[in-house]
Amino acid sequence: MEPVTASTTATAKPTLRVAAFCGSLRKDSWHRGLIRAAEELCEESIPGLRIDHVDISGLPMANPDLETDGGEGFPPAVEALRDRVRAADCFLFASPEYNYSVTASLKNALDWASRGRRNCWADRAAAIVSAGGDFGGGRGSFHLRQIGVFLDLHFINKPELHIRAFADPPKFDDEGNLIDGETRERLKKVLLSLHAFALRLQQHKED
Repeated sequence: MEPVTASTTATAKPTLRVAAFCGSLRKDSWHRGLIRAAEELCEESIPGLRIDHVDISGLPMANPDLETDGGEGFPPAVEALRDRVRAADCFLFASPEYNYSVTASLKNALDWASRGRRNCWADRAAAIVSAGGDFGGGRGSFHLRQIGVFLDLHFINKPELHIRAFADPPKFDDEGNLIDGETRERLKKVLLSLHAFALRLQQHKED
């Protein structure tokens, strides 16, 4: 076995845990397909990232009446969400646009994980990918960025991925899987940017 030296430890990069959230609850959602594609890309060619898809479909609606222990205790599904958010190194939001905004299910998850004395999202890198009509979900993504200001999330600025899902060539199949090679390459660039930015933030905290 090769001994670990100062030079090898200095160049080794940790595998970052990416908590991925799909704003759509639909089984064949394009946005679920984007998360699946991100998982595949990380396994194939981005060894420094590991996608952890966090299912938010079972969360109760945010309601302070469900909190206990002076606002520091939460329903089991919410506690599980908060644990996974805290354990993540960075975040990926696959966020559809509903009425120029984010979906109710995604906003609900954002709210629950920010409740209490500890905002579980704070001070970590994040990226947004979206698919939709002429604007590709861009207006909803902009609103998510505004929400992220209060949550102290640090979104990558470039590249952006707002997919015009109805334009040719087809981007997704009937089951929501990403089938367009160019879009897949754009998604890879988003993930690489998220990886680099998350590492920079971690290094800044250590300094």
